[in-house]
Amino acid sequence: MIELDSSLRELRDLCREIAPDLRARAAAVDADPLDMAPHLDSPTLALLRAASTPEPFRTRDVPPHAGAYASSCLARVVANLELARGDAGILSANTGPSLAGLAVDALGSDEQRDLFYRALADGRTWSFFGMTEERHGSDATALETRLDRDPDGGHRLNGAKRYVANATRGTIGVVFARTGPGPLPIRAVLLRRPAPGLTGGLLEMSGLRGACIGAMAFDEVPVIPGTVLGAHLPASRRGLWGASRAFNVMRVQIAAQALGVGYAAHDLVRAQRPGWPGGELLRARLDGARALLHDVAAGIDHAPDDRRPPSVAKLHATRLATEVVERVEHALGPGSLLEHPLLEKWCRDVHAFEFMDGTSNILRLHIAPTGVPRPATT
Repeated sequence: MIELDSSLRELRDLCREIAPDLRARAAAVDADPLDMAPHLDSPTLALLRAASTPEPFRTRDVPPHAGAYASSCLARVVANLELARGDAGILSANTGPSLAGLAVDALGSDEQRDLFYRALADGRTWSFFGMTEERHGSDATALETRLDRDPDGGHRLNGAKRYVANATRGTIGVVFARTGPGPLPIRAVLLRRPAPGLTGGLLEMSGLRGACIGAMAFDEVPVIPGTVLGAHLPASRRGLWGASRAFNVMRVQIAAQALGVGYAAHDLVRAQRPGWPGGELLRARLDGARALLHDVAAGIDHAPDDRRPPSVAKLHATRLATEVVERVEHALGPGSLLEHPLLEKWCRDVHAFEFMDGTSNILRLHIAPTGVPRPATT
């Protein structure tokens, strides 16, 4: 089991201290996630934007113990669990690099990283990440969006993406497409909007509404030279390699947020029903899952390419968080969702994690790709 050092403990305590600010804004963002103007100047959200930005591109200082957030998966897990204990929905509503930043860090050149992070420096810019497609879900190897060469030396993007956070309000992001058959010709492009042929629309969501999840379509969208990521890398590391590294970090971060929702619900029932039967066992299970996330995150910091541990962590944490919230709702009895509006919101939010950065079925394939039983032969 990982023992947190003093810096990580200070980061944990800081996030516990600022989490109530997120909770105070949760209901308003859930009601109207497109109206973020009253919230973007929150010192909490501003600190999170700065901390998630790599140090060379930060436009403001952060506390020394928060400096590792952008470079350490363990620091992200420690912080996100405590912040989501305040509210996870508003975390997904914040501006900043998010998943696109992880992909740019893995695949981008110095010039591309500078372009991306300069676009986010105003604190008013959302990023997007387009991988999932309607026909193939989270199966990155089966994506159909095409990156076709243009006679002028650039490319044209054609296809569609679904379940994209900030699909309508994001102005810079990363989209994955293929230049040919098979997994190796998959490439990521750094895309800015508005752009000719690029459209997006919101999907009706009940949970984590702050993410403004939607769909994007690309009809001969011009991709200018120099914005295809990974050209400086070996061919085997230009596309899915970078996506896999980004997903590994983000999956454990999402798992931490889900677990934070579970802790928040458990805190509520302990306050409302002291001595609730089964409460201590649930708390022990939450603590065990947190220890698992710490171990997996520390492993990613040392070996970032193995997809199995992050998949195990997300699969376990999201299932446990869902169970905890449902049991809390049952324990508080009829009318609890009306009496505790945040619990009603957490009941919606906790189910959304299933669809973020890999559904359970995809994660099981990562964990045991050859584990499907085969029929007996005679």
